[in-house]
Amino acid sequence: MTTQAIVLLIVFLLVLLAMSYPLGQFIARIADDKAAVPGMGWLSWLEKGLYRIAGVKANEEMGWKKYALALVLFNTLGALAVYLIQRIQAWLPLNPQAFANVSADSSFNTAVSFVSNTNWQGYGGESTMSYLTQMLVLAGQNFFSAATGIAVVFALIRGFSRHSAKSIGNFWTDMTRSTLYLLLPLSVIFAVFLVGQGVIQNFSGYKDVQLMDPVTYSQPKVGADGQPLKDAKGAPVMETLTTKTQTLAMGPVASQEAIKMLGTNGGGFFNANSAHPYENPNALVNFFQMISIFLIPAGLCFAFGRMVGDMRQGWAVLAAMTVLFVVMAVSVMYAEQQVHPVLASMNVDQASTILQSGGNMEGKETRFGIDASALFAAITTAASCGAVNAMHDSLMPVGGLVPLVLMQFGEVVFGGVGSGLYGMLIFAILAVFIAGLMIGRTPEYLGKKIQSFEMKMTSITILVTPALVLAGTAIAVMAEAGKAGILNPGAHGFSEVLYAFTSAANNNGSAFAGLTANTPFYNIMLAIAMWFGRFAMIVPILAIAGSLASKKRLEANAGTMPTHGPMFISLLIGTVVLISVLNYVPALALGPIVEHLQLIATH
Repeated sequence: MTTQAIVLLIVFLLVLLAMSYPLGQFIARIADDKAAVPGMGWLSWLEKGLYRIAGVKANEEMGWKKYALALVLFNTLGALAVYLIQRIQAWLPLNPQAFANVSADSSFNTAVSFVSNTNWQGYGGESTMSYLTQMLVLAGQNFFSAATGIAVVFALIRGFSRHSAKSIGNFWTDMTRSTLYLLLPLSVIFAVFLVGQGVIQNFSGYKDVQLMDPVTYSQPKVGADGQPLKDAKGAPVMETLTTKTQTLAMGPVASQEAIKMLGTNGGGFFNANSAHPYENPNALVNFFQMISIFLIPAGLCFAFGRMVGDMRQGWAVLAAMTVLFVVMAVSVMYAEQQVHPVLASMNVDQASTILQSGGNMEGKETRFGIDASALFAAITTAASCGAVNAMHDSLMPVGGLVPLVLMQFGEVVFGGVGSGLYGMLIFAILAVFIAGLMIGRTPEYLGKKIQSFEMKMTSITILVTPALVLAGTAIAVMAEAGKAGILNPGAHGFSEVLYAFTSAANNNGSAFAGLTANTPFYNIMLAIAMWFGRFAMIVPILAIAGSLASKKRLEANAGTMPTHGPMFISLLIGTVVLISVLNYVPALALGPIVEHLQLIATH
């Protein structure tokens, strides 16, 4: 590890802590649906107006079944809206490039992707989606999917904090308050910052600009029928062309970029995502994009502590997340600081930039260098964001292993907005259950007994994503349609498929970028993984929330296991790691692990 890398990681964590603690206190007030939000009273008229328009009774509490039904119905309608707009965008306004309607399978995949907070993109944003599509349904779902995750974690925390209750809150109220008081204000502030740093925000048509140096290139010559011409030997006939201009894509980028990061969505306006200079123009923006990804997930830990009446509980969960994150971030940063042995044997200078004097610079931006790119890779996969500022396909085998494992932890190392915390709390329930088995005592967490129903729902929640990942990967590497999309041979090609299904089922959305995934096979298969990876987890979690809320909250006694000290933090970390190892090590052995061993053996 270089000094630069260590300093960057420490500064990142300190700034995150300084910003997330007060935010967590603010989020706890938002979760209190019976009280006004401090400093935001001027928005209460809008909140009440929205309830009136929608016909929602804001003070009407819901049981877990009604809450879950409202959530699934809302998101299903959202998916239909995203699908429909894509299918008719050619006839809608704000389409200066006259983009055609999106194909059925791609529209289906994108609709599920954005509704599930995955934001997997099999398409190129600047060459596929109109401004209206980007702003109305894609950016809109960035808000709604993030608010859905926050609503679920609010409901689960109420399950712990309430005493003999039949309800866990009101889904419509939680959605509205999370969006209106948290996501919208933060996004406006961040978008203004981004515009000030050079991120574009306009409705202009694409610009043709003069190149300082003309570019000469060769490409296959095409006949009148649109097919490549071939010579007598069957080789393509090449033609040499020179271009003096370049087309620059425009659009309302900053507004989407802000919620893309703050909502841990990750879907970029441009195909290059946060590696594109119009989305991520400099090192300062890159740093605060990383902060914004973790900001709300970290803040929710403090909100959790305040809502259950014991801030030590929030610190304990945050400590477990931080330990896991630091270990994984250091691993990927160290791996990428090593030179690639194949390129070294060819005497290729792999990193001679201002920011870096050695290491694997392949697939990375010189604006950021290896350390900021590797840290970004760890953050975006720890937080189920999926935004990328470097191509993960170009990472070293161990460097590529780390993002995979971070997703396979269940996206609980900070994780997505809401989903990270509720995922970690599910592991906490499992951890106290295991501890209870060890000492022969009925397990308790935050004063609530953990019994058979909670453990059944916990088992479903934990096992659903590994089942989707492993089954989807197996089908893809056996089916001809799946194998057709693999561009790299051997272990790396397998890693690309494993990464795709890991990313989809865990609602991350990043990709190795070496897999041809915009095909009917992958669009449908990945959409299935995304939908069930999201909602087949949420429904059992709401069931747990309802069950816990109905129980009495017991006072701690001499036999109660403390859930805020080093022992519990270690147990929680061990549970997360152990479950992931049991589920995924065989698959990882076929991908990045064997690729690393092959690299060592041959060089």
